[in-house]
Amino acid sequence: MLKDRDSLLGQLHELRSEHRDLDTVINRLIQGDGLVDQLYLQRLKKRKLLLRDRITYLESQLIPDDIA
Repeated sequence: MLKDRDSLLGQLHELRSEHRDLDTVINRLIQGDGLVDQLYLQRLKKRKLLLRDRITYLESQLIPDDIA
């Protein structure tokens, strides 16, 4: 169980890092010279959303189920 938790935490760390990196790239593209490839920007944003969904899923796996 502990190994699974460590694995999930490792994945979570990697995904959060990639999400932050994408955020930085997207912001630099938007604030750049105005000549942004919109299709590329759209793909980056979609990847960022997919990462956020995966992060949310992994976080939910780490939270123990409590009976209310």
